[in-house]
Amino acid sequence: MKQLFLVTTILCLAACSRAETIADAADTPQAEPAVTAAAEAPAKPNITSQDLGGGFYMLLGPGGNIGVSTGADGVYMIDDKFARFGQEIIDVVASLTDEPISYVLNTHHHGDHSGANAEMKAVGATVVAHDNVRTRMGMTYMNQAFGRQQDARDAALWPTLTFSDEMTLWFNGDEVRAIHTPAGHTDGDTIVHFVGANIVHLGDNFFRGMLPFVDVDSGGTIQGMIKAQQIAYDLSDENTKVIPGHGPLSTKAELGESIKRLQAIHDRVKARKDAGESLQAIIAADPLADMTELEGFMKKPNVITATWRSLGGDF
Repeated sequence: MKQLFLVTTILCLAACSRAETIADAADTPQAEPAVTAAAEAPAKPNITSQDLGGGFYMLLGPGGNIGVSTGADGVYMIDDKFARFGQEIIDVVASLTDEPISYVLNTHHHGDHSGANAEMKAVGATVVAHDNVRTRMGMTYMNQAFGRQQDARDAALWPTLTFSDEMTLWFNGDEVRAIHTPAGHTDGDTIVHFVGANIVHLGDNFFRGMLPFVDVDSGGTIQGMIKAQQIAYDLSDENTKVIPGHGPLSTKAELGESIKRLQAIHDRVKARKDAGESLQAIIAADPLADMTELEGFMKKPNVITATWRSLGGDF
């Protein structure tokens, strides 16, 4: 069973902290290309910006979505993707404002959301995160889902300002609330709420239009992810701009649909588990057959297994 799960999770490696190495290797040319007119054309940017109004932006591209608040106090940025995009992110932000990057908040410890922390520190930013993010970055542990050891990350990537429950920063004329949501995508997730701007960033507690990734080996549970989405839902209204960890800009209504879907996943797996079915039997029964179109880097067996483990089942 573990071998089956490992096969179906191979595409998830891009969401882990070592994904930078894999992607960098894929980007390395194998031979010098012939010089053509197309080769001489300007390279397509990896990172693009979406204007949300009022000095707020969403940066898109490989890795997790970045939220950016600009104003007289500087730049408050949420997440910073992979290390290889650090300078490009800095350049894109510089095209939006002359103010420096003051704060970068990591919504969790995965490398596609915190990989450029060192680059952000180098330009003077303070990296902020929940206590558990710093702890996770500094520890070596076995990731059972991927079948390999997760080594501690370099201390240059660790946040230098941490909090345990909730933190509020008054910045650029707005109240910015960082809210810890325990045991969701991981055990160190943060939702960021720009109260006045009516913007909520959920990090990887919300994958819009795709199956969720619950990192049980990092303290995540599907129950906690449902609760995290409910917190964000309750903070929102019909005009709220909801930034998911992955996927396009969203709305309260779409977040509500995601909550229903997560609850359905939980309930379907739980019902079969409570009836005595094995994990293998549940995967074979395909209780998520109606969600096939949502498969991306997460496949249905991955989600079923993570839900099973969230419910206390042995892997």
